[in-house]
Amino acid sequence: MTAVGTVVAIGERLRVQGWCLAGVVVLAAEDAAAVQRSWEELDDGVAVVILTPTAVEALGEQLDGRASPLVVVLPP
Repeated sequence: MTAVGTVVAIGERLRVQGWCLAGVVVLAAEDAAAVQRSWEELDDGVAVVILTPTAVEALGEQLDGRASPLVVVLPP
């Protein structure tokens, strides 16, 4: 068996905190600057990033054309 990678959730604490129960690394980010910092600090071992709609808005064009990590957006 090989390791697949880490799953990370970025966004408002109330929206992402429950993901830790599934083994997801939770990076609470309450504003755009915190979202940016969390995104920039992701390491190469991250395979999937779960983002809240607010976090997606904060990242804007940084997500365009990016193949890795896989980005999943939570519904509003």
